[in-house]
Amino acid sequence: MYQDTIAAISTSLGLGGIGIVRLSGKDALPIAQKLFNRCLSDRRLVYGHITDPSNGEVVDEVLVSYMAAPHTYTRENIVEINCHGGPLPLQRILGLALRYGARMANPGEFTLRAFLNGRIDLAQAESVLDVVQAKTAASLRVAVHGLGGGLSQSLRAVRSELMSVLAYLTARIDFPEDEVEEQDVIPPLEEARHKVAELISSADAGMVYRQGVRTAIVGRRNVGKSSLLNRLLRQSRAIVSPVAGTTRDTLEEVVNLKGVPFVLVDTAGIVQSKDLVELLGVERSRRAIEQADFVLLVIDASTPLKASDKGIIALLCDKEVLVVANKCDLPRRITLDHLPWEAVSVSALTGDGLEELEERMVTSVLGGKVVTSDALLISNPRHKACLERAEAHLQQALSSVEAQMPDDFVTIDLTAALNALGEITGETVSDELLEAIFSNFCIGK
Repeated sequence: MYQDTIAAISTSLGLGGIGIVRLSGKDALPIAQKLFNRCLSDRRLVYGHITDPSNGEVVDEVLVSYMAAPHTYTRENIVEINCHGGPLPLQRILGLALRYGARMANPGEFTLRAFLNGRIDLAQAESVLDVVQAKTAASLRVAVHGLGGGLSQSLRAVRSELMSVLAYLTARIDFPEDEVEEQDVIPPLEEARHKVAELISSADAGMVYRQGVRTAIVGRRNVGKSSLLNRLLRQSRAIVSPVAGTTRDTLEEVVNLKGVPFVLVDTAGIVQSKDLVELLGVERSRRAIEQADFVLLVIDASTPLKASDKGIIALLCDKEVLVVANKCDLPRRITLDHLPWEAVSVSALTGDGLEELEERMVTSVLGGKVVTSDALLISNPRHKACLERAEAHLQQALSSVEAQMPDDFVTIDLTAALNALGEITGETVSDELLEAIFSNFCIGK
């Protein structure tokens, strides 16, 4: 299957200045030369026209580049046809490539071939998708660090340590009658477990940068939820009026706060009502709370707490919450000391307190950690799960050594830990897992 020459549109479909059709495989150059009216040479960008060989019709004016293996993205021959970015020329050129010998690429197959051909490991391959989907400069920096092999280098060092211990224990098992020089395996096992634990500890912050923080803005009617959303976005996105119940549905927008992407969900006020439309809005608000990673509970600081405020507070007992005491431009008539969460005073009307609110939001979701620009962060949930399995096996291996169990018990857990780490970089990975990972990529990448 992976010996075929594949083709796909590698740019977004839609109107644009430039679009790219990419081919990869041993027949990429012969197929391209059937369609292109000029000769191609390695690493030269050539101007010309794509024509339909069946009738000589000119399809588009293009620039074509040919890159010979192995110094390419996939380590195969690659041709990229740069045409005009409308859907029609892209589809016509792709159709001709498929007609004359290529097959349609599967999602992520170009990157999959880069992995299978040894140009990148699996962790780097997954970072390609993170680069494409990065929402902020900080999340892009995390993704690029992974693409550069930062995680892979750390894991390579841990795996090397563990392989040495495994080789020593295997020698003792296989050659019990020979004199194998005694080694203390506890220090290297503890060092490896410590390094794995450090990587796990970075995962919460890493996944915040990668996935963003789904943040529900909740509260009763007319406390200023939509006004707060507009302030955080620096634009008038939600309708605001003095009439209670203006918001009838949830509204989502993404804001970048100090590099952290927050997916803000403005919700309808949660109240008792007989209005069918309002009831639907309230139900969506409840669902937004359930799905949220983080909640901004907006309370009108100019009035005492009402029963509806207390009803909403009861819904948030298992959530991470920051209380926003809004309308601080008016005389304060509320105390929040009895609430189990921190509070910050703001005025969505004037903008007072907004900077402090943003600072507290970021601090809350990052757990108060300061993340440096060169820090290695685990941003992929799959990687975190593999690391947690590896740590558990390493802990069990240490327990077996300390309990003076036979070496076989230690090697079983040691092998399992190595396999778990290998799943991250691709040394130990099944075809089913590869298919699941690359199915998330777009076709053409």
